[in-house]
Amino acid sequence: KKISKFEINLKSKIKRKKMAQILDGLKISNEIKQEIKAEVDKIKASGKRIPHLSAILVGNNGASKAYVNSKVKDCAEVGFESSLYKFPSTASEAELLEKIEELNNDPNVDGFIVQLPLPKQMDQEKIIMAINPRKDVDGFHPENFGRMALEMDTFLPATPFGILTLLERYNIETKGKHCVIIGRSRIVGRPMSILMGRKDFPGNSTVTLTHSYTPHIEEFTKNADIVITALGDPHFLKGEMIKDGAVVIDVGITRVEDNTEKGYHLAGDVDFDSCAEKASWITPVPGGVGPMTRAMLMKNTLLAYKHTIYKD
Repeated sequence: KKISKFEINLKSKIKRKKMAQILDGLKISNEIKQEIKAEVDKIKASGKRIPHLSAILVGNNGASKAYVNSKVKDCAEVGFESSLYKFPSTASEAELLEKIEELNNDPNVDGFIVQLPLPKQMDQEKIIMAINPRKDVDGFHPENFGRMALEMDTFLPATPFGILTLLERYNIETKGKHCVIIGRSRIVGRPMSILMGRKDFPGNSTVTLTHSYTPHIEEFTKNADIVITALGDPHFLKGEMIKDGAVVIDVGITRVEDNTEKGYHLAGDVDFDSCAEKASWITPVPGGVGPMTRAMLMKNTLLAYKHTIYKD
């Protein structure tokens, strides 16, 4: 097996110091995609229609384009059908709503996403509300959020779903643990606070949700067994802010300008070196939560295809 430069550097760091064990999102996401592919191969062999994921992209945001293209690539990897609908940044809200209604009514499309953010002339809430909850594989519709809060079967937002799956696959104990979440976005922070407190595994934690108006966040993180940070603030969480043996989940990913050929590198919210010297488990950036988010979108699409969420 070819070892990537990232893996070589990571192993070199671990060898030099006593460091945390890695929650390897790249490895687990590949395992999940192989499991999905095996199911799709069986569907194909039976002669049935294969799962189909659609995506809508509005405008030319570089990060959004890259993310949507990666989702199309993931679909091909697991054997899904995929379709991508592109609109210019000048498109009207009415045009987008018309496409959403078309996808809602297409029996051959199992799930679809509208890539965020949207241009200013569009009401994001109105667009999300227009998506059929049964095809909302991003898990953003209020109906799906409410079902999640009530611990009913639903589509979980892909990033929180990925974090739960990482904790589960590495058998990280969460019951009775103190989990501190930094960030309260509807995509990560708020759903994670609900999911980590649910009556299940992973879950049954005592949860503290912190945010930009929380004074002295370190007073909370120093007492946390699990820290999940989703700020988009590079290297915010330092080793001095966590206790020995903490589990650290880094959701943040920011492009930081540098003098390399690319002109930037990707940085997480966690100061990896200092935190890895104290943590028991830690996610790297890249290679941690990011690949899991993409894999769980594929998982949600398969669930939509199998009608295991909405059964009626």
